[in-house]
Amino acid sequence: MIKGTLCSLRHLQAADLATYIALVNDLPSRGAFFSPQLKSPEAIRRDFMQTGFVTEDSELFIIEDQHEAIIGTITHFKSRTPTSREIGYRLFDPQRNGRGYTSEATRLLVDYLFQAYPYHRLELLMDPLNIGSERIAQKCGFTQEGLLRQAFFINGVMRDVKMYSLLRPEWQARRAMPRGAD
Repeated sequence: MIKGTLCSLRHLQAADLATYIALVNDLPSRGAFFSPQLKSPEAIRRDFMQTGFVTEDSELFIIEDQHEAIIGTITHFKSRTPTSREIGYRLFDPQRNGRGYTSEATRLLVDYLFQAYPYHRLELLMDPLNIGSERIAQKCGFTQEGLLRQAFFINGVMRDVKMYSLLRPEWQARRAMPRGAD
C-alpha cells in the first residue's frame, strides 16, 4: 500500500470486486471525458482472476480515502517508448472532484514509478476541455507538450488530446525543493 495524507493506493483484492464492478460501470459518474463503453462483470472478474490487473503492460491501483472507501482508480501503462509510462485516473464520485484526492494519488504514483522502475518519462493525456485534469498535471509538475489532434473517441466524437509529461530529472529537482516551494 502507498499511503498519503488524503488517500492511499493499493491493488484491487477479490473482496473488492463487486464494489469495483459497480463503480467502474456506473455511467453517470463518468462525465463528459470518459468513454461510455461498459465492460461485462464476467470479463472484469476473468481479467482479475488471471492477472489481478497487474501485468508488465499495466498496473491498476484503487484510490481509497482515509476511511478505506474506494473512491477511484489510478493506473500506469505502456506508452510509446520503453522508458515511458502513461498515467490514467478516475474518481468515481464527482462530489469529490477538486478536493485533492487525484492530485495526491498522482504524486504518490509518480514517486512510486520513479523510485521502483527505471522509467524516464511519465505522460498524462487529457481532453483540452478537462480543466480539472489539466490542473492536476500542473500541480504535479508535468509540462504541456502539445496537442494530439482527434486522438480520442469519446461519446461518439473524435476529440483532441492535450499531452503533458514529467521527466525523471524534473521530478528529482522538485523533490529536492523545500516543501511548499512548488
